[in-house]
This record gives sequence, C-alpha cells and structure tokens, in this order.
Amino acid sequence: MSKFTRRTILKSGGAAASTLLLPRFAIAQGDNRPSVTIAVQKVTNANVLDVLREQSNVGERVFFSSIWEGLISKNWRGNLEAVPGLATEWRRIDDQTVEVKLRKGVKFHNGDELTAEDVVFTFSRERMFGETEAKSRSTIKAFEKIPTPRPGKELPPDVPAVARRIWPDLVRVDAVDKYTVRFYNATPDVTIEGRLSRYGSDIMNRRAWEEAASYLDWARRPVTTGPYKVVELKPDVSLTLEAHDEYWGGRPPLKRIRFLEVPEVASRINGLLSGEYQFACDIPPDQIAGIEKNAAFEVQGGTILNHRLTVFDKNHAVLANPLVRRAFTHAIDRQAIVDSLWAGRTRVPKGLQWEFYGDMFNADWNVPAYDPKLAQDLLKQANYKGDPIPYRLLNNYYTNQVATAQVLVEMWKSVGLNVQIETKENWSQIMERAPTRAVRDWSNSAAFNDPVSSLVAQHGPNGQQQQIGEWTNVELNKLSEFLETSTDRAARRKAFHRMLEIAEREDPAYTVLHQNATFTAKPKSIKWKAAPAFAMDFRAGNFEA
Repeated sequence: MSKFTRRTILKSGGAAASTLLLPRFAIAQGDNRPSVTIAVQKVTNANVLDVLREQSNVGERVFFSSIWEGLISKNWRGNLEAVPGLATEWRRIDDQTVEVKLRKGVKFHNGDELTAEDVVFTFSRERMFGETEAKSRSTIKAFEKIPTPRPGKELPPDVPAVARRIWPDLVRVDAVDKYTVRFYNATPDVTIEGRLSRYGSDIMNRRAWEEAASYLDWARRPVTTGPYKVVELKPDVSLTLEAHDEYWGGRPPLKRIRFLEVPEVASRINGLLSGEYQFACDIPPDQIAGIEKNAAFEVQGGTILNHRLTVFDKNHAVLANPLVRRAFTHAIDRQAIVDSLWAGRTRVPKGLQWEFYGDMFNADWNVPAYDPKLAQDLLKQANYKGDPIPYRLLNNYYTNQVATAQVLVEMWKSVGLNVQIETKENWSQIMERAPTRAVRDWSNSAAFNDPVSSLVAQHGPNGQQQQIGEWTNVELNKLSEFLETSTDRAARRKAFHRMLEIAEREDPAYTVLHQNATFTAKPKSIKWKAAPAFAMDFRAGNFEA
C-alpha cells in the first residue's frame, strides 16, 4: 500500500485547496447546485441496482439514502434508530400482522404517486418471492455464480433466495385503502417492524417494472422514491445519479452524483488531493494522519454495525473436522490486528452481536481466546498432518483485507496450520463450490436490533452460507426458527446464546475478527457529515459546498 509523505500531501493538497471548486456537468440554466464525484473501491458487485441482488457493503453506500427507501427508515444522521420513511406510522394488529400508513404525496422518479398498489407489488411473487413458500423452512439454494438474467421478467434465482432470507414467513401484503397496507405473517414474529426497516424491503414503482423490456433493463435503472435517480450505470466503471426535484424530503442539494470505481487506495487519495474527486472512500487508518496534515482536508468515519469475519467451508476435507476450525479461531490475536492495522480505531467485539440488541445482547460472551497452545493441541487431537488449506481472497475489497490476510496466515502458520492464499477476481470465484473452497473473508451487518438480522440472516437456514452449501447445523437451524417465531424474550435470549456456542465454538461456521470501520476523506470546505454506516447521505441538510 502506497504511503504519502508530508511533501506529497502538501504539494497536492495545496493545489487542491486553492482551486477547490466542485465540477459541474452541463446543466439547466439557473441551476447552480454543485455535482460531486466519489471515488469508491467498487460500485456494485452484481452490476445491477436491485437491493435484492446487491446485498453488500458497497451496495449500501450507493443505495442509501440516495436511491432506495423503505417504509421504515434509519436515522442516518443519528444512531441508525428507526424513523418514519415512506410510512408515517405503523401499528401491530396482532403477533402476526402489522398495519402501515403510507406518506401521502410521495413521487417516484417517473412522476407517479406512491400508493398501496406499489407496496403490494414490491412484496409480490412476481417481484420478490417467485415460487417459494412461507414457513417452508427449507434452505433455498442460491447459485454460487450470479446468473445472466433470462429474457423477460423471470427472477434470477438469488432474488427469491434473498427475499426468503429477509421474509421467511411473509404470506402476503394487502391494500386496505390507497394509503394503507397490512403485512400478514404465517407465524408470530416480534421482528416484523425491523424487517420493514432493513436493507431489501425498499419500495419500487410497479409501472416502471411493467414497462421495462427485461429484468436486467429494470435492474440497471430502477424507478424508486429517493432524492436522486439513476442516469447511467456503467458496469465495473461508474454510477451517475441526478437530483429528483420532486423528492418528498426536500429539493436535493446536489445536481449530480457520480460514484467512480478507483480500486487502488493511492489513486483515490491522489485524486482527492488534486481536486479530481470530492470524496475518497475506504481510507485505511494508516493513511488518515497523512491526509489530515494538510489543513484543507479531513477524514470522517469510525466503527459501524458490521463485523469482519473469517468463514469456513466444513465440506472441505480438512475443515470437516471441527477441531481444525476451532484451532483456526484460537490462533488469532485479534487485538494485535486492531492495534497494528487499525491504529486502535476499532475493537474486538463480543462475538457476532451488538450492544444495540438491548436485552438480547449477551454481555458475558466473548470471541475465542487467543491461545496458541490450545490451537496446537486441537490440531494434534484432529491428527492434522499439515495438508494445505486454501484461503480465497479478494484484493482489498475490505479495507486492509490483504494485509489482514497476510497477518492471519502467519498466525495460523505459527500453530502449524498450512494456509495458502489464493487471490480471486470477484465474488463468484470466491463462492464457487469446489474442493478448494475452504476459508474466505466476509462481513456481517446488523440490519436491525435483533440477532435474527445478523446470525440468522447470514448463517441460518436461508443465510448465504447455507444457501451456497458451505456450512449447516441441525440444532442451529431449529433454534433459528425458534428465534424467528417465539415471542418469549427470555427464551429467545437463551436460544441466541446457544446459537453463539454452536456457530463460534463447537462447530465453527465463522470467527469474528473485529468490528468494521469505514473512513471517508473530503475537503473541509464541503460541509457534510458521515453516517455511522457505509451509506452516504446527500439529502437536504447534510451537504453544503
């Protein structure tokens, strides 16, 4: 990773500071709003803008709160607490039913008014669920590779797979009147409101779907309600948005936003300092001090509701033995990674959970202890003979990913694990089922304040890890169903604790490395506040040039 000297930064930053005028596209006369270019590591992984296909950190950045919006939103300028979005209020009818009142006068990007019809269609079989059934409790298989959409409107198989991950028991959504809908679940569920607020439950325009020539045409230019609408998605290159001036939340402060793929950290920083970009995302902690030596620039950000993981495929010949996977978890000095690669700007959490779970948080739980002697003993018990174990890796998709992987490999080597890095180009290659799929990187977000949003969503029966055939556990799957359907909070908390024991200690599906953090660099002259998330908020009140 390139370093920047004080001289380099002062030279580049001085030029930028003196000419820090935001670039403008050819725009309508009289519209003096600025446009910005944002340098990102990746725009989307799937090269579409469908929230049910792009369930990723990079997708969150470009989607929220610019394009997609849900009935219940998050306070991106606060602590991500639930706030009214496209709905003004909601109420429980019973343990299985929630009624939602829509915000009146909301306009889609095509000028249509949001009505109950659009909400009902958003949660329909045609759009979300395909032929899957509520309460089936069977794992819906997802393709390891993202398929090319078929002609017409057939859903790619990963769409209903993700939809049932989010809504395993949703039976239907009915329109009560033009501005009222009811969500009916097949089972009791204390998390329906949380599911409404989570990534993937966002509302689309029915007419735009019907008028699109194909799924792919729609997915590259969805019509939604956000403050910015899609102008053009250039796969693997850029995404351009422009202001939706009829936005219900107020006229957007920017004319256009361009997210540009700039994979190399050094190039993102140099472009920022020269004035080519107004924002540079995914800044590693070791670069922050260098950037901020110039008084014209600052770096915002910090920890977010996302944990970095190492994930195991228990079908691999060596990893089939849980003792080997347990050895992996005890060979990691997580605090050393936090101190050396993150400059102490993040932390080692108490496993796959967050304090904002409230009474569902297990304060007495911890990640596996760093214990090299125990790791060696476990490998001896497993009769491990030093067979090579592949570690599939992307080139810094995650901040500090390669550096972290190199540190991990050395830690594992010190206890006798022969782990070999295999660099891959994309997620399809990372996920591909083969005898060489063994260890990989991942992250896990808490979409709302309950463990079904994280542990169940990603590692349960319809979590991606089980959908692609990496890992499964009968007891954890039964507990997942209990967690999703029980209304007894004490019993749910006990079940969650047992699930942590299974997934992190007894039959490891993953091991948590550290809480994730994200950092964005920008000129101080731009008045903008980073959210405690990957999402970037460019609505009225959060941007001023």
